[in-house]
Amino acid sequence: MKICGIICEYNPFHNGHAYLLDEARKQSGCDAVVCVMSGDFTQRGEMAVLDKYTRAKHAVLAGADAVIELPVPFACAPAELFAKGAIKLLSSLPDFSILAFGSETGDKQSLFAAAQAQADSEQDSSFKTTLKKYLKAGLSLTKARSQALAETGKTETAQLLSFPNDILAVEYVKAMTAFECGADILPIKRVGAGYSDEKLLKNFSSATAIRNAVTLGKGRAIKKNVPPFVLEDLKQAADPSVYKKIALCAALKMSAEQMKKMTDCTEGLENRIKAFAKNTPDYDEFVSKVTTKRYISSRIRRILAATVLELEEEFVRKALRAPLYLKVLAAKKESADKILPALRKSAFPLLTRRTDLSLLGKIAEDVYAKDELASDIFRLAAALPRTESQLRLI
Repeated sequence: MKICGIICEYNPFHNGHAYLLDEARKQSGCDAVVCVMSGDFTQRGEMAVLDKYTRAKHAVLAGADAVIELPVPFACAPAELFAKGAIKLLSSLPDFSILAFGSETGDKQSLFAAAQAQADSEQDSSFKTTLKKYLKAGLSLTKARSQALAETGKTETAQLLSFPNDILAVEYVKAMTAFECGADILPIKRVGAGYSDEKLLKNFSSATAIRNAVTLGKGRAIKKNVPPFVLEDLKQAADPSVYKKIALCAALKMSAEQMKKMTDCTEGLENRIKAFAKNTPDYDEFVSKVTTKRYISSRIRRILAATVLELEEEFVRKALRAPLYLKVLAAKKESADKILPALRKSAFPLLTRRTDLSLLGKIAEDVYAKDELASDIFRLAAALPRTESQLRLI
């Protein structure tokens, strides 16, 4: 069996995701599509708009054969760790043949070249010096890196790394190299709105625009942007207000010394966060105050999520070196007899029921415990009942 992998969040699932799923199946020629999807918290450091089982169900209804959970230590991490965590899981599958993803350029060779150029630059002393110069000038890491690449003669790479999907794509390629993964890549040119475009379009709006509309109670405005089964479930979208209070409490409670161990909390950011946490009771205002040109808001939210879940960067990197697991959230009923045996070929245990937890090693147990904690906090904040953690056949 040939498996096409897709790394995703589906927060929420929309027409652009459906397009990518369809094109991935057509263009890859694979026998099955397996999604590695963030659980109840996302790479933006936020609660997902719907719980992970509901979003996994949407992916299967839209054509995926199975959905595997990306453990929360990677799901709430910067691009490098997010990509490595997902690729680690996919590369454990002998049948993993190709990775499909959305791309602003859609150019396979350019992505390979950019990944190599970035890897070479990381060993180049002149690039490092130039990067530090732009970081000291107050630019975010992404913008500073792009400027440094351009200044050191890698203009094409710098231009490509100004696009959100392509930045992640390059991290996928680098991760595949790091894990010695022999799978190919299939960049599929993005259609419709840009990644962070907040304007609602007629049928290919961004997830950002759709989430904003849901928050404002404009359900009818997104009707043509999501499949009917998603639209119906979005009527029960999670309200993040309780989580935001939990995050602020965590920031107040945790010491600066402990906070600086959290993923991506460097350069004294823990002191800035602690200072504003004392007198800013509104989460969104707090994030806005801590945010600067250098410290972007998504990074601040990720650090807050890491603080809530106590995700230390050393632990995340240790997890990347350890045997983990594949937790299947949902699978297509018609193809379960083929896809589940294919997933069982993984170098890691396949979790489809609670009794499978006995197969986990110590680090994998600790990672799984973080997933369970994330789900418990999500359900507490969203006022949802506790559900049994097991595979759903759709």
